[in-house]
Amino acid sequence: MKSGPASQPPQKSHLRSLAPAGLLAILAIVALSVAVLYGMSGLPGKEASVSGGGSCEASAAKLPRIVAASHGEVAAFNALKSPRPLVDVSFQGPDGVQKKLSDLRGKTVLLNLWATWCVPCREEMPSLDRLQASAGGQDFEVVAVNIDTTRLDRRQQFLSEIGVKSLAFYADPSADVFQALKRAGKVVGLPTSILIDAQGCEIGALAGAAVWDSPDARSLVAAAIGPRSQQ
Repeated sequence: MKSGPASQPPQKSHLRSLAPAGLLAILAIVALSVAVLYGMSGLPGKEASVSGGGSCEASAAKLPRIVAASHGEVAAFNALKSPRPLVDVSFQGPDGVQKKLSDLRGKTVLLNLWATWCVPCREEMPSLDRLQASAGGQDFEVVAVNIDTTRLDRRQQFLSEIGVKSLAFYADPSADVFQALKRAGKVVGLPTSILIDAQGCEIGALAGAAVWDSPDARSLVAAAIGPRSQQ
């Protein structure tokens, strides 16, 4: 009978010796989990190269209007809860000279990625052309970037066949712009359109084709431009 109680103190001592080690292990697991979640999140620190940099507080003030305008033909538009500078991708301008997205800061941009082999792109492109014709100017531009990597002679033929007249020709034969935005979690397929305001902050994106010259789309663009530029 005496052996039972006499054996208990060593067990308690053993448990006390394990407690700090177990606690440290739990803390290490929690710390690792936080680090993984931070790395997977789209926090600003993850995107080192951004278009224009700076704060997006003014862009955030537009969000209620942006959300209210995301319906009808642009119901699939996914507005960011917190606008942030977009990765500063580069592509060839109309003159063939390399251009960065940050070079367009100061105007609202609808960045669209397309290719000649993309059937939905063919359906969408005329509406993008009409949007540029009616709304393009000092405050806004549709920047439609072609990412064909082969048979580049087909690009202009494609645009001629569907009657594009107002869109400036932007291209990236390396398709690096697509890969950069894919790594940033901004694109999955074509077409994809990303709305960026004059501060260089991403407002949101729409995956797939849309009727961009519809009243719904025009209201969305107007909300992104903001009241000061509309005056």
